[in-house]
Amino acid sequence: MAKTVVIENPILNSPYEEPRRHFLFTEEGITDQVVDGRRISSYFVPIPRPKKKSPKQLSFDTEWTVDRIEEKRVALWRKGGYLGVTRLTAHLLEYWQRPNRERKLFFCQIEALETAIYITEVASRYGDAWIENELRRANEDANPLLYRIAFKMATGSGKTLVMAMLIAWHALNKLANPQDARFSDAFLIVTPGITIRDRLRVLLPNDPTNYYRQHDLVPPDLIPELGKIKLVITNFHTFLLRERIAAGKLTKELLKQGETSPFTETPRPDGAARLPGIGQ
Repeated sequence: MAKTVVIENPILNSPYEEPRRHFLFTEEGITDQVVDGRRISSYFVPIPRPKKKSPKQLSFDTEWTVDRIEEKRVALWRKGGYLGVTRLTAHLLEYWQRPNRERKLFFCQIEALETAIYITEVASRYGDAWIENELRRANEDANPLLYRIAFKMATGSGKTLVMAMLIAWHALNKLANPQDARFSDAFLIVTPGITIRDRLRVLLPNDPTNYYRQHDLVPPDLIPELGKIKLVITNFHTFLLRERIAAGKLTKELLKQGETSPFTETPRPDGAARLPGIGQ
């Protein structure tokens, strides 16, 4: 049976700096032993308990995965002075990390943007095109119709703020150079429900409490530029097929053929989305 470990004060690092210490993990689980350095990327793999023997229920895998390799690349690039980025990107990176900022950003928030910037603007120019190729391969295996990159961030780490930073980085670069296909000034945010949708109004540049001003994410002279972007926030129900004609349950059952209902709209052949503010 694993020993229960009680850690009186689990906070070892400042949220505004790269982690310098961590609690040691072993095959038994977490310990109260403090180790210098940043913990490597790793994950738990649940293993069913055998009937006879009684090894550990959880296997702790400490392989250096792709995310860890990217993390090391980004750290080296950071220390080298952010070479290879656009003028606007360099300006934002400097602005987010000003020593005299009234509202400092968390290290994890800045590192999330550094990672996105490195993959988008830098990796292919410095011999790391394999990172994007690996991401595209993984996307093809999971869902070839939707290319996605995701960040793993803990609860309370400020994911909405990271979304605002991503929007500002993309939009300002695109508006400065419309021909640059790496960036976009049009954004669609899909939420799991109305409550989250309403919370994310802070991402709208014209909202009175928008994060760009509230958290000082964009230099004052560039704030007006954000008013030019196209941004729609909706919840996933917008994409559900709706009933075109009201009819009773019995009528629907009698006229239904196979699994397709004649009363439910079908996807448009051109694949266009039906979103408020974008088409009909």
